[in-house]
Amino acid sequence: MRTIKAIGYSGILIFLVLALLTGCVEKQKAEEESTAAAEKRHTDLFAGDYIPDIETFMHIGYVTRASISKDGRRIFLSPSFTNARQIFRITDGGWPYQLTSFEDGVSWYSLSNDSYYAIVGAAVGGDENAQLYLLDTETGRIEKLINRPDARFGGVVWSEDDDIIYFASNMGNLRDFYIYKLELPDGEPEVVKERKGWSVPIQVNEEGTRLLYETAVTSRDNNFYMLDLESGTEELLTPHDGEYLYPFMALTPDFNTAYLTTNNTPDGITRIAEMNVETNEITFLNPDLKWEVESAALSDDGKYLFWTINEHGYRRPNLKSLVSDERLPVPSLEGLYTFGGFTSAGKMLFSFNNANHPPNAWLWDPYEEMGKRISEVSTMGIDISNFVEPRLIKYKSFDSLEIPAFLYLPGDYTEGPIPFIMDFHGGPEGQFRPSFNRHFNYLLANGFGIMAPNVRGSEGYGKEYLDMDNYKNRLKSVADGAAGAQWLIDNGYTTSDMLGVKGGSYGGYMVMALITEYPDLFAAAMNYIGIVNFVTFLENTAEYRRAFRESEYGPLSDREFLKSISPIHKVDRIQCPLLVVHGENDPRVPVGEARQIISQLKAQGGEVDSLIFPDEGHGAAKLENRLEMYRTMVDFFKKHLK
Repeated sequence: MRTIKAIGYSGILIFLVLALLTGCVEKQKAEEESTAAAEKRHTDLFAGDYIPDIETFMHIGYVTRASISKDGRRIFLSPSFTNARQIFRITDGGWPYQLTSFEDGVSWYSLSNDSYYAIVGAAVGGDENAQLYLLDTETGRIEKLINRPDARFGGVVWSEDDDIIYFASNMGNLRDFYIYKLELPDGEPEVVKERKGWSVPIQVNEEGTRLLYETAVTSRDNNFYMLDLESGTEELLTPHDGEYLYPFMALTPDFNTAYLTTNNTPDGITRIAEMNVETNEITFLNPDLKWEVESAALSDDGKYLFWTINEHGYRRPNLKSLVSDERLPVPSLEGLYTFGGFTSAGKMLFSFNNANHPPNAWLWDPYEEMGKRISEVSTMGIDISNFVEPRLIKYKSFDSLEIPAFLYLPGDYTEGPIPFIMDFHGGPEGQFRPSFNRHFNYLLANGFGIMAPNVRGSEGYGKEYLDMDNYKNRLKSVADGAAGAQWLIDNGYTTSDMLGVKGGSYGGYMVMALITEYPDLFAAAMNYIGIVNFVTFLENTAEYRRAFRESEYGPLSDREFLKSISPIHKVDRIQCPLLVVHGENDPRVPVGEARQIISQLKAQGGEVDSLIFPDEGHGAAKLENRLEMYRTMVDFFKKHLK
């Protein structure tokens, strides 16, 4: 009986287990069917083509100005949560804690060595006169250090104990940038180096006795000096003949070894090097590299060296242990990297973006070959995986020089002419990069093609190419732009009555030069904060900028030449509608440039629309102004490019 009962109990138990399992399976099946039905309903609801308006595209998020503490526990960044860019700290729970609330946003910030404080630079209305503020990065408490709204401040360097800062300012004569020392929290600024031109502190040694600083001779030439803070004597670390650039230099903690980048090379390609400070002897780390090194960073402890290589406009990251002399693994993402700082353990913070990845912050551990995304910006419901990757092309200009350009075609493009827009970068030493571009992708989604050339004078292709547009060669770069327009027409991508052109700053000058020198090529044009009259531009630009711009465009004394390249004197040639956008407080390209062209074109009966922002400077920084500008731009090109 006991055996029979045992068997009976076991059978009941098995039956119950089977019944329970069957019920679970049926429940899981029902949940899966419900989920599938919900997904189908979601797909059905959003079926078909979805092209949101330009404002939705412009609300896709981004992260900039990422920084990290040496212990790796505190990360700072500027996300796109606010109207103007502010500083946020990521809390232990991963929440972005807002630290600043300037009406016009933050221009820059510099963390103290312990990361519990920062010096913040903030300007008003786009005038670029960033003032100095001391920020408590734990609470957000902030205090203004110097009240000189007529002057500009920057280039902050902290002493080892975080009690002193060194900075650059033109508050002495509003022209030359001297180097100052200030004891925190309430000391008075003290001049430590008075020099004509632009001088910026770079690094101070642990004892506070020696300071590395940089001077700019022209936009094509600079130097680094070692200043003895006790005696006032100094040593030139970068002696050279001719115009050469040294974009980066950093010293190891003992100040005996420097790492630097320079185009003072046999072929003019910028490369990275190690230098013995005592002898100035330089050893290049990649002497045969054909691509330019464009950015670099040395860890504060001198153990790690990071640099990027500019290959066809993409940034290739490189990381080296200076202790083991070995190259370390780097992320494999294809795009643009911006360095954010090292931790003492060798981890690296960076921001990354490419054509279909918006800017996010990442933490990379080379010893585990593992990356961790710190931020997750919103894509506003837009499938950014479908955003178009550009194709790199080269076309020949009037003198057979090959001009590199990025060509964007709509995803459904097959063949035949379509509305096209040429986009020109600023600088003029700048370079168009294949970055994440919100308004480009809106235009592409609406059937526009885009070409972005890097005409002669652009960075990234060596010193010879960089110098090809200097002074009397100005209109040769304009001819490069016209050759790009003709290439699009000759290859059947567009026609002259469907071709527009836009650009900002120097790119705005390119726009105005193209529609006056080659008026038959374009059907619509947008000039964004651009130069139209080189004489008035040089007369009215901020005084501390004038010498740098004269070295590029030509001296004010050569007024006849400056007049010959100025579009304002050729307004009668303009045939297409023009949109002009500018900031009232622009210290670089004063708003008078915009007002001149608007007034003269109207007087001659030309078609011109305009947006002048009263609270902006050299570019639209505030969200509502950016939205208005891009909405106006899109409507303008949709109207005029048939």
